[in-house]
Amino acid sequence: MKLLVVSLCALLMSVSSCKKNKSGDSQNPGDVDIKTKVLAKGLSHVWEIAYGPDKQLWITERSGKISRINPETGAVTALHTITEVVSKGEGGLLGMVINPEFETNPWVYVVYDYGSNYQGKVVRFTYSNGTLNSPTIILDQIPAASIHNGSRLLITADKKLLITTGDASEADNAQNMNSLSGKILRVNLDGTIPADNPVAGSRVWSLGHRNPQGLVFANGKLYESEHGPNNDDEVNIILKGRNYGWPKVEGYCDKESEKAFCTANNVVEPIQAWTPTIATSGLTYYNGDLIPEWKNSLLLVSLKASKLTQLKLNETGDKIDTSKDYLVNEYGRLRAICTSPDGKIYIGSSNGSDDKIIEITK
Repeated sequence: MKLLVVSLCALLMSVSSCKKNKSGDSQNPGDVDIKTKVLAKGLSHVWEIAYGPDKQLWITERSGKISRINPETGAVTALHTITEVVSKGEGGLLGMVINPEFETNPWVYVVYDYGSNYQGKVVRFTYSNGTLNSPTIILDQIPAASIHNGSRLLITADKKLLITTGDASEADNAQNMNSLSGKILRVNLDGTIPADNPVAGSRVWSLGHRNPQGLVFANGKLYESEHGPNNDDEVNIILKGRNYGWPKVEGYCDKESEKAFCTANNVVEPIQAWTPTIATSGLTYYNGDLIPEWKNSLLLVSLKASKLTQLKLNETGDKIDTSKDYLVNEYGRLRAICTSPDGKIYIGSSNGSDDKIIEITK
């Protein structure tokens, strides 16, 4: 009966009758009885959220602030402000990743835009005694603009740093191997170029990206979410050295004008695409026991569509079997997402005014 009621709610989209769950928290529409709690508010343009080794939530705000949030109390503690950040349009302080081997090397990597000529750089800080210090430039002179800056960071199990970059409003650079724009880059943790990258002496891991906003490794695969133009937002599986088509291909290789380029350049098609676009952003993988219905799923937040989307993967993780939306228009534009070891999910809004960190449980 419970499943029937929820399904009818989702079908009819009756906010007045379906918006509240048993605890009074809002949730919609989906078919799983999730609970939400506003953990922190009064923030501005949350861009990244990560569950830290200290059991705190680490967040970035586009203006240059790095803070920690106690997931038990919601208390926000300012950690560091990067004063050279220039926040212009969608640019500013963006992605962050914490070294998985934090106890040995307490490094925190961030990527941000700066300078009068406006460009991006990746900087590594060292954490000690409650502060971030010893900034070390890992990569500089990344083309930046008021839009299309990419800037999601990920450290892989083989101790490599992945960096997504957008086309910075110069679409053709996404196909230019000599440009850092429109790529997923792969470097060692000190910024040097790995010997096993696809092209010797090049940081490029994959090319042909428009504005990659989400990145997560799971099932032995690297998943990425990406903004399309007015059509074909994407979720991709990123393969070493492969081309993802932009700007010659939008979404699938399904237009006559695209097919020849796809064949000639061995283009990888997305495993999911959205038209109209939803402005795909933060991406994580869920396999926890707290919400068993979401096991083996990608969880995606979106900006324009203002929702959380569960993308249930098949057993081999190379296809999406089902897609379900939650929290539609509940918290506005959603940019960031992460999970905790106990299976809780945290999302961050990016509206620019009274932005929030929301905890999701069941």
